[in-house]
Amino acid sequence: MSKKKVVVSLGHEALGYTTLEQWDAVKKTAKALANLVEADYQLTITHSNGPQVSMIHKAMTELRRVYIDYTPAPMCVCSAMSQGYVGYDIQNALRTELLSRGISKTVSTILTQVTVDPYDEAFYEPTKVIGRYMSAEDAEIETKKGNYVKEEPGKGFRRVVAAPKPLSIVEIDSIRLLADAGHVVIACGGGGIPVIEQNHVLKGASAVIEKDSIAGKLASDLKVDELIIFTSVPFVYRNFGKENQTPIEHMNIAEAKEFISKGEFEEGTMLPKIEAAISYLEANPTGSVLITTLDMAADAVNGKSGTVITA
Repeated sequence: MSKKKVVVSLGHEALGYTTLEQWDAVKKTAKALANLVEADYQLTITHSNGPQVSMIHKAMTELRRVYIDYTPAPMCVCSAMSQGYVGYDIQNALRTELLSRGISKTVSTILTQVTVDPYDEAFYEPTKVIGRYMSAEDAEIETKKGNYVKEEPGKGFRRVVAAPKPLSIVEIDSIRLLADAGHVVIACGGGGIPVIEQNHVLKGASAVIEKDSIAGKLASDLKVDELIIFTSVPFVYRNFGKENQTPIEHMNIAEAKEFISKGEFEEGTMLPKIEAAISYLEANPTGSVLITTLDMAADAVNGKSGTVITA
């Protein structure tokens, strides 16, 4: 029987929010991923990087403040750094877990670039908050550089960057080659490094890409059998957070779109996941999407928990 090909999208809970938390979190995450490998799933893994890229951006900015000879790292470089060290922790933890179960399988991280449209409307209305809190004076300096800042009353100012839609995954052929060879691949971390193509040259963009958007794109491009999105809740819910919240065990594309039109899913949390599911299923109507938590992964893949979305 051929392996079931899946893209697994890991959220913040799978990684923690600090370096030390990440070391502990990926050990737990590796167990859930290894369970999938043992169940004969062929994994391609992508992950969030919000806290990690924000930490790196903050550190690089502070380094420039203390040592003026250093050049501040642009967002694309910070994104690349986060892909490297998050991928490093995941691949080592997963390799260790697999070997402890007698499974010898290569786990590789691919530094992944993703092209975006320079005229994407997101560049005109940045929304993603990153980095440290700044004084009004520092915020003014950032504004003069052409960057966007946002004031949080009582806390200070923070930089905001755009979140454009992904167009194409530059290294998709390499990802597909390794996945088809039976390797576990970690790719498109944090949404991928956003780049703009100009005369065949890829130039880093001051932006971030939603990891849910790239998970749907990656699953579509690889034509996998299933997209699994691990998040902080075991189901997708109607009336989430209210007394009458109820889990949605199954829905199709039409029902998902109807829920969206009624405002059932919160922007920035569940809505991007549902939109990614729709995007993937419209491109691969024979596939399915599973949304649940890492803790419920074993039950969910056996149909005992989680929300399943189909065409």
